Parts: sequence; C-alpha cells; structure tokens
Amino acid sequence: MIENLDKNIETFLKPISDSITGFVFGSFSFFGNQIPFIVLWLVFASLYFSFYFRFVNIFYFKRALNVAFGKYDDPSHPGEITHFQSFTAAMSGTIGLGNIAGVAVAISIGGPGAMLWMIITAFFGMTLKFVEVSLGHKYRIIHKDGTVSGGAIRYLSDGMGQLGYVKLGKFLAIFFAICCIGGSFGGGNMFQANQAFQQIVEATGSENSPLFNKGWLGGIVFAFIVGFIIIGGIKSIGKVTERLVPLMAFIYVFSCLYIIISNFGLIPETIYKIFSSAFNLDASVGGFLGSLIAGVKRAVFSNESGIGSAPIAYAPAKSNNHLNTGFMSLLSPVVDTVIVCSMTALVIIMTGVYENKSGIQGVELTSRAFESVFTWFPTILALAITLFAISTLITWSYYGLRCWTYLFGMSSLSKYSFKIIFLSFTVIGTSMNLESVINFSDSMIFAMSIPNIIGLYFLSSQLKLDILKLKDN
Repeated sequence: MIENLDKNIETFLKPISDSITGFVFGSFSFFGNQIPFIVLWLVFASLYFSFYFRFVNIFYFKRALNVAFGKYDDPSHPGEITHFQSFTAAMSGTIGLGNIAGVAVAISIGGPGAMLWMIITAFFGMTLKFVEVSLGHKYRIIHKDGTVSGGAIRYLSDGMGQLGYVKLGKFLAIFFAICCIGGSFGGGNMFQANQAFQQIVEATGSENSPLFNKGWLGGIVFAFIVGFIIIGGIKSIGKVTERLVPLMAFIYVFSCLYIIISNFGLIPETIYKIFSSAFNLDASVGGFLGSLIAGVKRAVFSNESGIGSAPIAYAPAKSNNHLNTGFMSLLSPVVDTVIVCSMTALVIIMTGVYENKSGIQGVELTSRAFESVFTWFPTILALAITLFAISTLITWSYYGLRCWTYLFGMSSLSKYSFKIIFLSFTVIGTSMNLESVINFSDSMIFAMSIPNIIGLYFLSSQLKLDILKLKDN
C-alpha cells in the first residue's frame, strides 16, 4: 500500500487540478496559439501602471537601493522587521524553483526567445510590484501585540471601503484570500517541494536512486524542517531569510556565472538564438507567440508582480512611509527575473540541452545543463534547489496564514490548523508528477491577480497623490 502512495495521491488529485486549470486559464486561439485571458490581464496592467506612474521603476531606482541598504531605517518606526528583512522575506517567496525549473519549462515550451520576453515582462512588472506593495503597507493594520496584517486583503477591504465600495472590497478581499491560500498550497508549496525532491532523486541516481517513487518520504522531511521554522512567525522567517536568501543566491549565481564565463565564445550565438526565436513569426513551438506566452507566464510565476503575494511580506517592514517600502520592491523583479532567471536561461541555451531533452522537464532539464559542464554538479544544484525551496515554502506559509486568519480569525487553533494543512500539502506535492503540480500551482497563483488588480485600478489614484506630495516635500 505505501509503495503505491504516490500513485494513489496523483490519481485522486489530478482531475481536481485539471478542472481548476481549465477554469483559470480560459483562452482563445490566435494563429494556432492558445492565449490565456489571464496573461493578457497581467500584461495590460503592467503596461498601464508603468505609463500611469511615469516609469517610477526608472526614476526611483536609486532611492530603492537606498531603502534596501538601510538609509531610511529607524528602529522606532512601527513594524516588526527591517526593510532588508522584509525584502529578503519577499525575495525568498519569489526566488525559488520558478527561477530554475520554471525557466526550463519556459524554454522547453517557447524556445530560447522566452528569455527575452521574461526580461521585458519583469521590466514592466516592476511598477506593478511598486503599486501593490505601497498599498499593502499604506493600509496595513498593526495589532495590539505588535504583529502586522497587511497586503492585498487589507487594501482591498479597507482601501476600497474608504472609497465607498465596502461590499465590492469585502468580496474582492475574500476572493483573494481564498486564492492566496490555494496559491500557498500550490506554487508556494507543492511545486517547490516537488522539484526540490526531483533534483535530490536526480543527484542520487535518477531512476536508480533509493528515493525514486518515494516522494511521500521527501515530503515528510521537508515538512518537518519547514514546520520547525514557521512556528516562530514572521520574525523567525525574517531572521532565517536574511541569511538564507543571500547564501543560496550566491551559490546559484556564482555557478551560473562560472559556466557562462567558461563558454564566453558562445555568447554571441546564444544572443542570436534568443532574439531570432523571440521574433520568429513561425507559429510553431519557439515562434513569436509561443515564446511570448511562455516567457510572460513564467516571468509572472517567478516574480509574482500583480499577484498580490509580496505585499504581505513587505507590510511588516519598520517604516513610516509606505512609498519607501514600495520603492524597495522595485528591486525584486530585477534580482529575481532579470538576473537569476536570465542566468538559468543562458546556461540552458548555451549547453544546448533544451534541443534534445528526451522527455525530461522542469528542474531535470536545468540539472542536465549543469551536468553537461560538471558531472558532479547535480549534487551542488540539489543543495541550492533545496535551499530555494525551503525559503519559498516558509514565506508562502506566512502568506497563506495571513489570508487564513483573515477568513477564520487570529486564534491559536486557527493558526495551527492552517500550518498542519500547509505541511500536509508539502507531502502531497512531492508525491505528484510535475504536470499536475505546475497546472494547479499556476492556476491558483494567477487567480490571485484577478481581485488584486481590480483593487489596484480603484486605488492607484490615491497612490499617485502620495507620490506628488512626496515630490512637494
């Protein structure tokens, strides 16, 4: 019975995952490509806010760096953690398997050109991130015990309420909370645990690994580690992520740079492949639309601009100016997508493993790219990926918990019930195949953008007035 546990979990949950995916990713056909409406929803919002706020992602970039490096820090300001801790907590939720496995998926589906569209999407997504994070901090609630509740659920309910849209705001907040809880179970949990375990299997012998088809066992181990950390709440998470995020980023980025520099002569050819694929009018896989759709989807999944998750992590930052917190968040898509995702893509394209992937997918494709240069590297990659996955798991547990307590109250029973369910999904995630996990993960995370962006359209004028006041001062 226990030997078939992975298969039984997959058989039971796959139809549910497929149904949710079909609903969220409703699409229309355009020159032979299926274009999801939800992708257009996010792309339009990124473009609209970039022009509406006159490209704050460019003109306030220097200030963003100053905030991140502590220029505006003051221990007396209200909040729970420093600006940098909030940044690393948010980054630990975005720098994860989306940067490693997600990029491989994008290139597998859309060809090398997907990398360019990921970077472009991230550039416009910077402003979208600024808007939601600023609003999340502006409408946060500081409880009597000093803990903070912020993010989309607060600006949707309280911000919309102040504009006179009480019922609409309440509905959007509840809708968002439900989707966020699902997203914390999916993209922030199942996908991370699934791909981390797959890389461990890959590094220990692939199909000959003693862990092969024992995803449930890996899930239990991950659940134990994550459970130990998340008991302490955001302060515990902040202390872990401020050390873990720079460490894991250094390990991974250094490894990518080593391979890229070692293959310096291939850079011109690689750039040519990226641009020719990105603008190839052929409707086949890797053509213009295929690259565009794959790049946009994976970029959004990776940096989560417009999703409404990051404002939850930034809300506890000790600050008396919500705009500063928003400016700092401009850095997130740059680090996450422009730097980390691009390096992953360059390694995959340079090594050419995507051209003959023989059915492998996700993190296995990235692993093969590294392995083609260093036969021993899958073990190092397994360590890096495990760190990425754990950091994302602990941050998304916080996101889900904040939405859970919004719906069910702040009691200890409510908090611990969520944590138990969350950790159960860690086991489920390692037991399912990648296709089912990634479909469910994408669906729940992208669904969060529907209520979130509606709220941003209503509240953006308030934020623009705040920026004008800032200039006056």
